[in-house]
Amino acid sequence: MGRCSGRCTLVVLCAFQLVTALERQVFDFLGYQWAPILATFTHIVMVILGLFGTIQYRPRYIVLYAVWAAIWVTWNIFIICFYLEVGGLSKDSELLTFNLSRHRSWWREHGPGCQQDEPGASFQPSGGQALVPGVSCVLEHSYVEALHSALQILLALVAFIYACYVVSVFTEEEDSFDFIGGFDPFPLYHVTEKPSSLLFKQAYLPA
Repeated sequence: MGRCSGRCTLVVLCAFQLVTALERQVFDFLGYQWAPILATFTHIVMVILGLFGTIQYRPRYIVLYAVWAAIWVTWNIFIICFYLEVGGLSKDSELLTFNLSRHRSWWREHGPGCQQDEPGASFQPSGGQALVPGVSCVLEHSYVEALHSALQILLALVAFIYACYVVSVFTEEEDSFDFIGGFDPFPLYHVTEKPSSLLFKQAYLPA
């Protein structure tokens, strides 16, 4: 029962991670954030591997998923520090776009309650996205991105704990069953009984 609950919980967590990662990927594409796009794509692949390993009882895939969960937490901590400008980082730099475009986060112009400062800003070139940040936003884009990363960190930490638990359960179950027959008493019984039974039969054979 504990094993089933752990597996089911991990499957639900992986599914929820996929939904949130796809949502984040869409907005990263809209903002031309190439570094987050590559990181989120890798995250989606790893979550699919973890989901497959959980359903198909493949501990190695779950271990790989758990290692990636730790890396994913580190990446999202960096994203939070980037948008909150911690440690000398600047959210206005072109680090996340690989200096390929002047675009920033999609939430910078389309955040909750944001209004365009210039009426013709949305008609500027460079991919059809306005470069003028929105005004009167209910929540600044830096906090929106930080909240997205905080959610990813929370999901990854919980999933990491459940992944380690499921791997331990699978390992204990593999140790408790010997598919070769080393822990099966019947093969040993037959091996020890067969010579004695032959000697017993030979003793009663007619001369």
